[in-house]
Amino acid sequence: MLVLLTSACTASHHSATNNGAGPRYGGTLRIVGDSDVDHLDTASAYASTTYTLERAFARQLVTYPATGVRSMPTSLVPDLALNVPTQDNGGVTDRGTTYTFHLRTGPLWDTSPLRPVTALDVVRGIKRLCNPAQPAGATGYYESTIAGMAAYCNAFQKVSPTVATIDRFMANHDIAGVRAIGQSTVVFHLVRPATDFNNIMALPFSSPAPVEYQTYVPGSHALAENIVSDGPYRITAYEPGKRIVLDRNPTWKQSTDPVRHAYVDRIEVAEGVNADSAQLQLQAGSADLPWDTQTPVGDLSVLMRAHDPRLMTYAVGALNPYGVINLQSPNSNRATSKLGVRRALEYAVDRAALVQLSGGPALSAPLDQVITAGNLGYRRFDLYPGTAHRGDPARARALLAAAGYPHGVTLKLEYPNDERTRQVAEVLQADYARAGITITPEPAPVGDFYGADVVTPSLARAGKWDIALGSWGPDWFGNNGRTTIEPLLDGSTYGLGSEDFGDYDSSAENRLITRALAAPTTAAAAALWHRADLTAMKDAAIIPLVATQRTVFHSARVQHWRIDPVSWQGDVTALWLSQ
Repeated sequence: MLVLLTSACTASHHSATNNGAGPRYGGTLRIVGDSDVDHLDTASAYASTTYTLERAFARQLVTYPATGVRSMPTSLVPDLALNVPTQDNGGVTDRGTTYTFHLRTGPLWDTSPLRPVTALDVVRGIKRLCNPAQPAGATGYYESTIAGMAAYCNAFQKVSPTVATIDRFMANHDIAGVRAIGQSTVVFHLVRPATDFNNIMALPFSSPAPVEYQTYVPGSHALAENIVSDGPYRITAYEPGKRIVLDRNPTWKQSTDPVRHAYVDRIEVAEGVNADSAQLQLQAGSADLPWDTQTPVGDLSVLMRAHDPRLMTYAVGALNPYGVINLQSPNSNRATSKLGVRRALEYAVDRAALVQLSGGPALSAPLDQVITAGNLGYRRFDLYPGTAHRGDPARARALLAAAGYPHGVTLKLEYPNDERTRQVAEVLQADYARAGITITPEPAPVGDFYGADVVTPSLARAGKWDIALGSWGPDWFGNNGRTTIEPLLDGSTYGLGSEDFGDYDSSAENRLITRALAAPTTAAAAALWHRADLTAMKDAAIIPLVATQRTVFHSARVQHWRIDPVSWQGDVTALWLSQ
């Protein structure tokens, strides 16, 4: 998940706000922020803003519980399914290549007449993911695991993106590895064992889809105005760029949902509010939760010193930002393709200075590897040590000289032109100057940076950038090498839109990733992910910089705070209001 956030590190700094009283029903939860959702269609949405609302109106076979612990949840619980499939309960068979889900009775779609959520709805949800109009942003998770999904998606992408042709294709084509048995059983056959398949099924992408969605183009505004809910809330108003309103879903029953609640009567999202204004409203109590904005850095330090219980901090395992190295760049006699130059780039960084820039040690820590604490395969190591993480410019200069650059080298640094990333770029420019590396700053609009520049191989080959400052956050926590190591470092996937922006392509790394993805146990996968992390850092494939915690500030009215590990926001179905 590409993210613009303040994320990752150790643990929550504060306990959840709760006055110890029991649940309080009623009231309106007020959320404020700047931008609109990307989509409301579960097949297309891939933004934390949408995920915040999908928790309220879309259910999955399995999901994560609302928890008040001081780290992101990693264990799954049943949602629409009766159980989380395992080998012990018979849900995982055929040596890890068959997953069987049995649906619980009771969940209903908010339709007229009311209709139960069935196995066919689950299959329809998966089939819609690679539609030609607005496909899911992570179809690779499904294509690489479910038998026949890649072939199905390849054929689907060739279809005209109209309602009629999409509906006709889905009616006449099946995915070989997805089968509904009756109304309440879904069976998935995998290409190979995947110990993280349940995590993939917990993504909002995997939500069942009602048959009504076949009358709209996926991801369209028309569909967004006709969202069907099987959760505790339903969308009752949507004005793009202005507001979204959710009210209680009268068809939802607590007895059919072991995960969600519905304490507040209404959820209102007000858009067009910048970060400073949002923070003022949250502190004054005229708003309750932020939408897509972060607490301004100046406010963070004040809140931290005051130990304000309204400020929540969480480890989210994000690389935010990290340095991408363009191994294809022709600049300076292909400098970045040389291992010595890349290792010099690692040694030169003053990560301690970046920690101070990111809120200080209370909110951030230097990062020396790809896998962060709390994720499968994490073992701390530092291949490029400097005294107190201040870097080692002398060692960097020596490596440059040995690589054929005794007088230094000039490189282009491209970055999204937001305030924090711009500050990080300025620190790096000074760090690299001390090591004999001249940095030419290349700021870019955020949309251009991620939408065109770093994802386009021809621009990389032309030398538009040598180093880029990207941000990357995992789609789930715990067993998540598929959403961290694989997208960033698997060179076999390189091409237009690939997240391996710099075209790092190591046969040894690719083999480790393939073996880790097919590992029969999480223990075996952990060992392989660690080796993949170590291999990438020996090759200086990317430049980890700093791990910063995710911070969320809420109003004093918010009680029973629980984190949703998918949206990285408060779980809107779990909290209640004090007044």
